[in-house]
Amino acid sequence: MSSYDLLFRGGTVVTGKGLVAADVAVADGRFVAIGPELEGQAEEVVDASGLHLFPGFIDAHVHFNEPGREHWEGLWSGPRSLAAGGGTAFLEMPLNAAPPTLDAEGFARKRACAEAKSILDFALWGGLTPINLDTMEELADAGAIGFKAFMSRCGTTDFPHSDAKVLRRGMKTAAARGLPVAVHAEDDLMTYTLAEERKSQGKISWRDYLDSRPIEAELRAIGVALEVAGEIGCDLHIVHVSCPEGIDLILAAKDLGVHVTAETCPHYLLLTDESVGQIGASAKCAPPLRDAARREEMWKRIQAGAIDTLGSDHSPSPPEMKISEDFFAIWGGIAGCQHAFPLALAEWCARSGLDGFSRFAAMTATNVADRFGIGRAKGRIAEGFDADIALVDAAGSVKITPEKLFYRHAVSPYIGSELRAVIKGTWVRGRAVYRNERFLGLGQGRLLTPDQSPAPKTL
Repeated sequence: MSSYDLLFRGGTVVTGKGLVAADVAVADGRFVAIGPELEGQAEEVVDASGLHLFPGFIDAHVHFNEPGREHWEGLWSGPRSLAAGGGTAFLEMPLNAAPPTLDAEGFARKRACAEAKSILDFALWGGLTPINLDTMEELADAGAIGFKAFMSRCGTTDFPHSDAKVLRRGMKTAAARGLPVAVHAEDDLMTYTLAEERKSQGKISWRDYLDSRPIEAELRAIGVALEVAGEIGCDLHIVHVSCPEGIDLILAAKDLGVHVTAETCPHYLLLTDESVGQIGASAKCAPPLRDAARREEMWKRIQAGAIDTLGSDHSPSPPEMKISEDFFAIWGGIAGCQHAFPLALAEWCARSGLDGFSRFAAMTATNVADRFGIGRAKGRIAEGFDADIALVDAAGSVKITPEKLFYRHAVSPYIGSELRAVIKGTWVRGRAVYRNERFLGLGQGRLLTPDQSPAPKTL
């Protein structure tokens, strides 16, 4: 008789081929058997009746801001919040730490912090800026998952933005190392000029801010990034695409042979420009929220498979940075990693039904793992893969309140929303890290680096 470390009984497993009623067995941190009514015993048995087993959410876009700005979030509170939202791994962005992750020393400092504090596995982005083009190689040697560039000003002075010339030089290095470049695509000249014009006229409302970052600025920057990447042969990832026109540009470039993928975020699927006026500063982000018609078009593209990955773009700050009569002065970032997966899943279910769960799992786990070179062990519930699981009650109902936020600061645009997909537990490599609103264990996070080992057997 087989003996396992962990056995999930009676759940519905979300696989790449659909939903499967099956038991799931785990040993030595990996899935070892998946099938109906598995024989054997386990040290721990989890009753998953009526629940769905998703591959854990891999959030490829978070700002946990440590070292240096851990008073904004940190690598203790950030990963815990993500775990409460079904997350099992994250890719930490290089900016907002102080210093940013621009060289091997900065990479080593952030890695040490994450290994000491994070309950989740993690990968680290390196920066692509005008001031670290000469240290990108050492970032690659240290294990960077890729390079992040801002095409507009990011809000901090120690991570300068990149123009087309800088992008070209950085992309050459990235292409030579076989690593992707992720870009925040907004045209700096356009957004800066429009913002200064409004501020000089005393126009500092939330609507003025939105108007200073029009869709045209996003499309112009996406176009430049696509052109440079296509010219060089660089692997490109456009983060937080906010509008259907941007997705269409990316699809057209794919048809021309550019190796490019698109990420969007839950706030572009759940909120609209009018939400900023209703909610206030916690809904400020860049690119900004778009109108309701474009939100609906984004859903159409998701359902058509045109958007590759979903990331939270969790970018918190101390509460005082979210308070000002001048909306331009407010920190532009949404605190969202705790609810990105379950909120988007509930809306996906409302629109597509349970049949859409496999495509949702692809966007939140499988595609992410494959895209960033960790898909040999992550992103699937299949034999041989790391036992990363989000156990979900897809028929649950919980109200989001400040008391239930696990961020360092209880700020979120989703406070008051009804959570209709409830995370009952999260396991990383077979180890429970969150269960029934409680955290289990201390930091045992492991650095993930691009992997070229043979793929394990899939279901």
